[in-house]
Amino acid sequence: MTQSLPSAFKNAGAGIVHAAVTGRNFKIELGFAVAAVVLGLALGISAVEWAIVCVCIGVVLGGECVNTAFEAVVDLVSPDYNELARIAKDCAAGAVLLESIASLFVAAFVYLPKMLALIGIL
Repeated sequence: MTQSLPSAFKNAGAGIVHAAVTGRNFKIELGFAVAAVVLGLALGISAVEWAIVCVCIGVVLGGECVNTAFEAVVDLVSPDYNELARIAKDCAAGAVLLESIASLFVAAFVYLPKMLALIGIL
């Protein structure tokens, strides 16, 4: 049976809350997201830059939610140590790391020129 749309949103929200409450990395990434928003407001980034920053935030936090879900499923089907389970979990975590690194490059392109101009270097 298909769940109602409000139930689907409630369940999705519960998943996000679970990742935020239980996940150390989610909390760290959320801190960087808040910093990116504050910095964007302070530097007056453009609409296009906001769009890019918001996509990066969504990709990293969404990736962390997927990683959390993936780890839970792996732990469910393989409660004892298994080399393939380790590889699967490491690859999922590696995907979030790659997303985070890409986001740092975006941050450098968006924020660094504005910060350098602000202090008179550019």
